[in-house]
Amino acid sequence: EFRVNAGIGKPQVAYRETITKPSEVDYKFSKQTGGRGQFARIKMRIAPGEAASGLVFETNIKGGNIPREYLGAVEKGVNDAMTSGVVAGYAMVDLSVDVFDGASHDVDSSEMAFRTCASMAMREAVRKASPILLEPIFEIEVVTPEEYMGDVIGDLSSRRGRVTNLDERGGARIISGIVPLGETFGYATELRSMTQGRATYTLQFAHYAAAPQAVKDVMIKKAS
Repeated sequence: EFRVNAGIGKPQVAYRETITKPSEVDYKFSKQTGGRGQFARIKMRIAPGEAASGLVFETNIKGGNIPREYLGAVEKGVNDAMTSGVVAGYAMVDLSVDVFDGASHDVDSSEMAFRTCASMAMREAVRKASPILLEPIFEIEVVTPEEYMGDVIGDLSSRRGRVTNLDERGGARIISGIVPLGETFGYATELRSMTQGRATYTLQFAHYAAAPQAVKDVMIKKAS
């Protein structure tokens, strides 16, 4: 109607990345360009955080080795690194960062130097912390006539789904479970086909969970 060009493709899954063990780095960023150089040094520890905690950032620097005016740039650098993980380039979640020491130069240090250093230090620390890919897991509820219940459960299992409860409502069977979002594309058509259009379903986000190696390999290949 409005003659708007649309880019059409498969829906994209919002994967995330996180770490599975603590790590520590001592990273120095030094660059000379003929005039004023850039220098920053940051020591940081990172560790896995609580589920849905996002990023917990702390600074525990003794003796002012990193001047206070650069701490905001350090935090910005860490946040820069959080937007793109090292596994497949997805945003990172649920980890804590403690910047505990570092060094600066009277002439060559700047906010940009410390922001760049923090971002690079963060990425190095993540590589050492056994990073993993996370996939969104959804709660699913299927309402179906009883004669199709076995087919519906079998199909959910083939999609790496897990049934958590079976119930009955108004003569229909209620199948409750969880399923990875990436396995639900095309499900509406498949469900109509196997139940002659008599079943319905709803999806609701539940949590993120570690993706299996096969999914991880596919996402890494797409990112490369």
